[in-house]
Amino acid sequence: MKIYRLFSIIAALTTATYLYAQEKSAGQELQKAVEAIVSDPALSEAVISICAMNGDGKILADIDADNLLIPASNMKLISTGTALHTLGADYRFRTGIGHDGEITDGVLHGDLYIIGGGDPLLASKDSIAIPLEHTFRQWEKLVRDAGIKRIDGRIIGDGRFFEGMPEHPSWLWSDIGTYYGSGTSGLMFYENMQSFKVSAGKEEGAPVNISPSYPETPWMEFRYACSTGRPGTGDQLYMYVSDLAPVAEIRGTFGIDRTAKRVDCSNKYPEYTCAAYFCEYLNGRGITCNGGPADFRLCTDMAATEPEQESINMLGYTESPSLKRIAFETNHASNNLFAETMFRMLGKTATGNACYDSVYVALDDILKELEVNHMKGIQIVDGSGLSRQNYISAAFMCSFLESMMHSPCFEDYISTLPSPGSNGTLSYNMKSSPAGLRSRIKVKSGSMNGVRCYSGYIIPTEGCKESTIIFSIMVNNCTSPTWKVRPLLDKIMATMASAN
Repeated sequence: MKIYRLFSIIAALTTATYLYAQEKSAGQELQKAVEAIVSDPALSEAVISICAMNGDGKILADIDADNLLIPASNMKLISTGTALHTLGADYRFRTGIGHDGEITDGVLHGDLYIIGGGDPLLASKDSIAIPLEHTFRQWEKLVRDAGIKRIDGRIIGDGRFFEGMPEHPSWLWSDIGTYYGSGTSGLMFYENMQSFKVSAGKEEGAPVNISPSYPETPWMEFRYACSTGRPGTGDQLYMYVSDLAPVAEIRGTFGIDRTAKRVDCSNKYPEYTCAAYFCEYLNGRGITCNGGPADFRLCTDMAATEPEQESINMLGYTESPSLKRIAFETNHASNNLFAETMFRMLGKTATGNACYDSVYVALDDILKELEVNHMKGIQIVDGSGLSRQNYISAAFMCSFLESMMHSPCFEDYISTLPSPGSNGTLSYNMKSSPAGLRSRIKVKSGSMNGVRCYSGYIIPTEGCKESTIIFSIMVNNCTSPTWKVRPLLDKIMATMASAN
């Protein structure tokens, strides 16, 4: 019996030694393969940070993994992960309908309030959004059930749920007026966007044909300082706008060879827009509103009379789709508004305040709870990655992704990540790789001028959870064109997947 036990111990040690040597050899081969790929001249001027590890935390590849770089939309991995971990996959944003004053003989002698709760999908054109008509019908029912047939006051869009500026102060001025830089608010509408119909003029230098389409915002003053550009110059139109005044100007050029299109810009007054559309809806349904729409920003005379939300008589609520569905859309379409909303909800949940300083306090606690390593020196300022003041390393990203594997929400989290070649931002990646290999890669891309990043998981063909490869590829200061850089980064991901 003792001899049998001794042989068993020797066999186990031999097997362990063999597996360790095999794993070490595989790691060395992967390191050499990645080093060879990044030596390509297309990346010669770039700053790179690459890390790959298995589920046990053992490093398989490391190229300046501690370099702090701009992650771009790889930040969405952190905002969606921490939101799912903290709020839960089934969390839903709520929008309330309430009133002040008294209801007598079917008349509300006071104001009706649409009280936002941060729902980023209200009136959105996204396929997962609840149709606006359906939401308005639910709100109308709440109004009618309260016995209100006429409103002798205003319909007020109340967006006070999110305190502070709608966007982070470090965002570029040229980004803030775009659809992807619209910023958040407590009460959102149509993803805080304003659409325009655009077509080129008859000749170079002629004014661009441009007009607002949806939503209608007659309170806005739009100025157009844009002209028709040379062939091949594309769409270089940018809106410049803020929430300080209802004035916006579109500048830049639109190539004469471009076909007519819809251009989406930023709407800094979604609360007023929502109130105006619901007011119009109720008027069409026989519930008149004498005071018309209002909010707490465009109508400056209301600033001194803002009621405490606790004093409003609530009639009921409607809810958004689940956080899991929103996170899925966030990571597949790289939606900045959705990511920023989840990011700010971390602060709102932890401290009762959604300003960015509160978010940082909450995020620090969540990362400590998840036991994320490599936090020294990192700088996270927003949830979407639009800021160029975000600085993290590939080592930190891998540590975060590894920690998420131990979160109760991990299965929900990894299901939100797309695979190369699928719909969304990864539709052009790894097209020549086998479908089976691509499907095992769950990854988020991140890109802006000079930045290309990919981080995520590679699921093993067989074996335990610890065999999963966690990776982060971060490239900054890259002046080579995308068509040269993307195949190289695709090759790194394919090499990692082939080793698993």
